[in-house]
Amino acid sequence: MKNIVILISGSGSNMAAIVRCAEREDWRKTYGAQVAAVISNRADAGGLAIARDHRIATEVVDHKRFASREAFDAELAAVVDRHQPALVVLAGFMRILTPAFVQRYPGRLLNIHPSLLPAFPGLHTHQRAIDMGCKFAGATVHQVTSELDHGPILAQTVVPVLPQDTAQALAARVLTQEHLIYPRAIAALLAGL
Repeated sequence: MKNIVILISGSGSNMAAIVRCAEREDWRKTYGAQVAAVISNRADAGGLAIARDHRIATEVVDHKRFASREAFDAELAAVVDRHQPALVVLAGFMRILTPAFVQRYPGRLLNIHPSLLPAFPGLHTHQRAIDMGCKFAGATVHQVTSELDHGPILAQTVVPVLPQDTAQALAARVLTQEHLIYPRAIAALLAGL
C-alpha cells in the first residue's frame, strides 16, 4: 500500500478535499494508495477532527516544544516515517522545513501554494496580486525543494482577479480551486509510482 501522510496546521480544508477524493475514487483499488496519517504541529488544528472522523491516524508534533527548527524537523520526520510514506503532502502546514527534512523525501514531498508560482512566493499572496494589478491569480501544486515555494510544478489553476476583489474574496475563490487540483495532482503522481 502506498501511504500518504498529510501535514496540516489548521482547518485542514485541502486535507479534507484529498481524503474525500481518495474515498470517492477509491484510491486503494485504483492506485494501491491510502491516506495513512494526518500530522499537525498544533494540537488545536481543526483538521485533526476531520481526519479522525474518516478513521485516519492523527498525531501532533508541537513545534513549540523544540529549541530549534532542526530538532522539530527531526522529530517530525521520525513521526512521518512511522507511517512509511510514499508521499508526504503539505496541506496548510505553516512551517518552513529544513533542507534535511526536504532531502529526506526527494520527489515525494508536495505542497500547494496560493499563487501562480513563480509569482508571489511566501505570504500575503492574494493582496500582493491585487496590489500589482494582476488580472489572474491561482494556485500551484509543486514538489518541495529547499527553496521556499519553488520546485517542479505539477499543476496550476487560474482564477480571475475581479475589480471589486478583496484579498479575502480572492482567497476564497482560489481555495475552491485548490480543493480540485490538489487531489488530481496527487492522483496523477500516484499513477506513476
